Amino acid sequence: MNKNTGQSGVFSLFKGVPLSRILIALFLLQILLAVGLTAYLSIGNGQKAVNEVASELRHEVANRVEQNLQTYLSTPRQVLRSNQNIIDMGLLKIENLATWESYLIEQLKLFPDALGLTASNEQQEHLTVEKLNDRQFLLRKADKSTGYDLYTYRIDSQGQRTQLPEVIKNYDPRSRPDYQTAVNAKKFSFSQIFTPLTEPTLFISASLPIYNSQGQLLGVNSTLTHLSEIGDLLQNIKVGKFGQIFIIERSGLLIASSTTEEPFRLQNGKPIRLAASQSGNSFTQATAKYLATKFSNFDQIQSLQQLDFSFNGKRQFLEVRPLQGEPNVNWLIVVAVPEADFMGQIDRNTQTIIFLCLGALGLATLLGIITARWITQPILYFSTATKDLVDFTNSEDSVMKVQGIKELEILGGSFNEMMQELRKTFTAQITKNEELELQVKQQTQELQQEIQERINSERKLSQHSQVLLELTNHKAISEGNLETAFKVITEKAANALEIERVSVWLFNSDRTKLQCISLYERSDQRHSAGLERNLADYPIYFRALASACTITITDTHTDPRVQELWDELLEPNNILSLINTSIWVGGEVVGTVLYEQVSIPRIWELSEQNFISSITQFVALTLEVCDRKRAESALREAKEAAEIANRAKSTFLGNISYELRTPLNSILGITEALQYEVYGPVSEEQRQSLNILESSGKNLLELINQILDLTDTESSKIELQLVATSIQELCDSSLSFVKHLAFQKNIRLRVQVPEELEPIQVDERRIRQVFINLLTNAIKFTKEGGEVWIEVQPNSTNEYIFFSVVDTGIGMLSDDLFKLFQPFVQVENASIHRSPGTGLGLVMVQRIVELHGGTVHAESQLGKGSRFTVKLPWKKAG
Repeated sequence: MNKNTGQSGVFSLFKGVPLSRILIALFLLQILLAVGLTAYLSIGNGQKAVNEVASELRHEVANRVEQNLQTYLSTPRQVLRSNQNIIDMGLLKIENLATWESYLIEQLKLFPDALGLTASNEQQEHLTVEKLNDRQFLLRKADKSTGYDLYTYRIDSQGQRTQLPEVIKNYDPRSRPDYQTAVNAKKFSFSQIFTPLTEPTLFISASLPIYNSQGQLLGVNSTLTHLSEIGDLLQNIKVGKFGQIFIIERSGLLIASSTTEEPFRLQNGKPIRLAASQSGNSFTQATAKYLATKFSNFDQIQSLQQLDFSFNGKRQFLEVRPLQGEPNVNWLIVVAVPEADFMGQIDRNTQTIIFLCLGALGLATLLGIITARWITQPILYFSTATKDLVDFTNSEDSVMKVQGIKELEILGGSFNEMMQELRKTFTAQITKNEELELQVKQQTQELQQEIQERINSERKLSQHSQVLLELTNHKAISEGNLETAFKVITEKAANALEIERVSVWLFNSDRTKLQCISLYERSDQRHSAGLERNLADYPIYFRALASACTITITDTHTDPRVQELWDELLEPNNILSLINTSIWVGGEVVGTVLYEQVSIPRIWELSEQNFISSITQFVALTLEVCDRKRAESALREAKEAAEIANRAKSTFLGNISYELRTPLNSILGITEALQYEVYGPVSEEQRQSLNILESSGKNLLELINQILDLTDTESSKIELQLVATSIQELCDSSLSFVKHLAFQKNIRLRVQVPEELEPIQVDERRIRQVFINLLTNAIKFTKEGGEVWIEVQPNSTNEYIFFSVVDTGIGMLSDDLFKLFQPFVQVENASIHRSPGTGLGLVMVQRIVELHGGTVHAESQLGKGSRFTVKLPWKKAG
């Protein structure tokens, strides 16, 4: 009997290990977990407290620094705002700086943080007062009295001036950066931090533009301030024992620090700004380098950031925040505090906890050993008593007896009862296994049969797919060769389905007869055709074909749809099952494909029905291809006939036009000679008749010339002479040809052409003819006092350009627009009678534009005028 207790997983690790050792190990594990968790929570809580205290400390320090900076930077704003108020009250005028000298000196005495005050105006006057010490000041002045040169004076405690040799010629304060900054900002603003050449320190200036009530700029008032006092402010703020504060710009340059380090260094006697990452203080340098690594660009710091990093193997707390309150002062406040400032007492408490935990662990180990020995003694006896029970089938009456601990005695009794139940269960399981093996054998046989059927089905599908693929690539089907294609289709379908007969039947023209186009008999491998079935003989069968796309019959003995065929066709050929599928071409049924099974009935599977449907579609496709081939052949013959007729027409028109033009020119010549009285005087009535004769002859000659031009364009005799042509000159020259017509009717002509258009590649003479024809028509149909003009506009990509001829004439109905470009057709309306002309002008316009690869479009509104637009490719001159 198998006595495995069912333990697995982690308990398998203790296999073969004595129980006493397991108990000791478990006791020790519990103590280690309890002691370790206690130590972890204690140290973790201490660390959390340190983090919270450090966070509060650096946050509070940063707040104090920010408040001091805002107070420090508010002084220039107060000074300049007070000056603004005095100016607004009229006590001072920025246009007159003569009264400002004593006022600025008094202001420097009131605001000790300010180093200098400046006033400049739009009249090129400038005044600066700088504080040298508590009693001496430096005055810089430029105005009309100095010839607008900048003079420098020293003012002592008695107010006496001493001129210094420093003079700057033609000084214009309006070009100074602080003046330009205030003018561009149009409000109070601070300048960038800069280092003067005269002394090693950092300066920042603030400026305020002064405007009058009409918003006109009068001048600029500025202050100059030392930044060294910011470092003094930072040094007075305590940050732990070793913490530091420093302020940097977004560029990383140092502004001030809580250490004694200056934010610049001297190079050749000149102060050079110092980057925080190059600081001589190692803690400041490490903090700046960490920030540069954390933020690739300091512009990313837009809000308060609390961070920590390692320096010399020790953790450092860090807070960075942007200075708020001054939008154009883009500074960062950095507060760094070492963790060691808070961890001294916590480290000592941690050592005490570790010693106490080690003591508790040793005591727990001793108690575990004693307890394990006390528990394992009776269990050893139970282990010995059950050692021989390897297989409960060897002894049906084997009983386990255990004495000693009460719990183990109860366990022994339960074990014996379990053995009896296991014997019964084992016997029943053997019987059930035998029955299960029999069921598995039967199901295996059924599964093998199902697998074989599925294999046969997949084989058929593969065969069907192969047949359809061959038919798809067959040349006879793609060429519409009905006889060859139907033979191939019926033969391959019969072999793939393993049926005796497959045939294709088509209706006659009145749908009263079905004719067999192709029949394949598989047993004889024979193709035939010519069988017929009449509607009068089989009306029920014909109605069934008309009402259903597919007729599927498993047993022809009983199906009423084919009973008419039984005696004459089905029974003699022993046809027991069949399928009829309709052939659809052009939205109607043109015939059917018949599949016939002989000798034994057949149940048509779904895959076979799908294959049969695909075969029928190939039959329909062949018929469609054949019809399309016939239609293409007829269309090709019609096209050739039309081309022959068109060439004959062109030849006839050309010949007749040449034949007519020669005698017509003679008639016009004789008429002109008679008008000039070459053959003697003529009467007034004769002169009128000659004028009519001349006008009619010229109109007829114009008609003949246009017919010749039209014939040339239709026969492609015109060869375009493309040259680069100026668009402006093309439009102007076209208008010049019709000026006399417009003058006769008092019609105004104009042209709208954008400037600097590049030339266009066209046949200039032909395109000018187009514009002249359009302009002539526009003048002809425009009443006296009207207007005709040309508009030119390229499209957005300069690929095409549009020429529009617009008039304010009589217009026409939209229904008549399609007649405009038909030869020998003129549009008439109620307002005018038929105008003189041949009706070929617009036809020539269209032909010439199309030869250039363009189009002509007409728009018109009755009574309001017309617009003819010519679209031409804009081929820029190379």
